[in-house]
Amino acid sequence: MADNKQDNRPLSPFMIGQYYRPQWTSMSSIFTRITGLSLLVASLLIVWWFVAAATGPEAFATANGFVTSWFGDLVLFLSTWAMFYHMLFGVRHLIWDSGRMLEVDQSEMYAQAALVGSVLLTIFVVIVL
Repeated sequence: MADNKQDNRPLSPFMIGQYYRPQWTSMSSIFTRITGLSLLVASLLIVWWFVAAATGPEAFATANGFVTSWFGDLVLFLSTWAMFYHMLFGVRHLIWDSGRMLEVDQSEMYAQAALVGSVLLTIFVVIVL
């Protein structure tokens, strides 16, 4: 018969704050998933804008009013950043698929460089456009 006594060991949710330290690689992986989903939402916003333009002037006025508002500008700005972020971390996976930069220190260095690169590319696009 198995012994049914309760252990006093902590369960994993309680260990996160005490033992787990977020790393660049894990956080960049999480943000890559988040930016992928946010790009889907931004794509739907742009599709809505184009469909409204094809539907008629009233529908386009509504969609254009939303897209050109301060909130629409913010969404498009963050979508530009998300696109560059997602692209640069997609390149990271291509590099990993070739068997390069698999060591933790190199991977963390790339994560930091790609984050800075995505911000700089976004600022460049906003200034140029």
